[in-house]
Amino acid sequence: MTDMRAIGFTQNLPITDENSFLEFFEPQPTPAGHDLLVKIIATSVNPVDTAVRRGTHTTLPQPKVLGFDAYGTVEAVGDAVSLFQPGDRVWYAGSFKRPGTDSEYHLVDERIVGNAPKSLSAAEMAAMPLTSLTAWEALFEQMPLAPDQPKENAGKTILIINGAGGVGSMATQLAHLAGLTVIATASRPETIAWTREHGADAVVNHREDLVPQVHALGYPTVDYILELSNLNQHWSEIVSLIAPSGHIVSITGSDSPIDLRALKQKRATFAWEWMYTKSFFGTPDMISQHIILNRVADLVDAGDLRTTLTKTLTPINAANLRAAHELVESNRMIGKVVLTNAD
Repeated sequence: MTDMRAIGFTQNLPITDENSFLEFFEPQPTPAGHDLLVKIIATSVNPVDTAVRRGTHTTLPQPKVLGFDAYGTVEAVGDAVSLFQPGDRVWYAGSFKRPGTDSEYHLVDERIVGNAPKSLSAAEMAAMPLTSLTAWEALFEQMPLAPDQPKENAGKTILIINGAGGVGSMATQLAHLAGLTVIATASRPETIAWTREHGADAVVNHREDLVPQVHALGYPTVDYILELSNLNQHWSEIVSLIAPSGHIVSITGSDSPIDLRALKQKRATFAWEWMYTKSFFGTPDMISQHIILNRVADLVDAGDLRTTLTKTLTPINAANLRAAHELVESNRMIGKVVLTNAD
């Protein structure tokens, strides 16, 4: 059996500690069923990676491999695979229950994998799957919005809290393409500029009360709110700003219970978005992520969507992974950081 190189961690150490990530060798897996064996060419670091590492309170008996975003080539396929064949170029965001993409090779279910765009570099592609899926599902599954009906969506407003983050950057573009009036939040000159470049019609500062700022733009309420930063911090503003029968989606969780009763008078809808739900539970609609990633690839190749890559580190090794985690942990990242090997 052939061994492969992987990078993992066994305990939550400060990211500046050289033992916070370790390179090791383990057997290269063999695909079965719906699994693809993918040779990893590029992978990114998302806030979920740092959250899992920092949320580990014991010493693990075996290194845990993180990493979800991936771009690579299919090396081998399981006996039930019908969507791909060896040699295909693919991109995806993996399962929360399986080893991650910070390794030379990776097993992933074909139903959450898309055909990679033709117009981007390896690093540009690896920046996009997780955030694209999260934004798409939030807007077009959890909210009753149609991606292909800009005339129908015209005049509808959405507030995107944390517009310059990875998901915010994709959601701003997708909401703009869908025809909505997009109000995004940002607080620094560089994040304000970034958010406008990605399709925001107006920008408000999330370090100040959002309610009077949105009112000053001429909107007493907004039809949709996508919360991507700190639900507890913004909950009272969300309750105040959401329109009657409006829709709110959050990806961040909450440190303490939120008062859903506050939405009763407005008959507003609240929903969580977790991109991993379909693969975690093996839902019947799991293949929708394959379809979404193919749609996103088409939008990219048509020039309608742009990558959110802002930092590339080469090659994929422990030192660069530590550097990438340190960037994400700073909470000052604009866009995405990607690790890549030669394509």
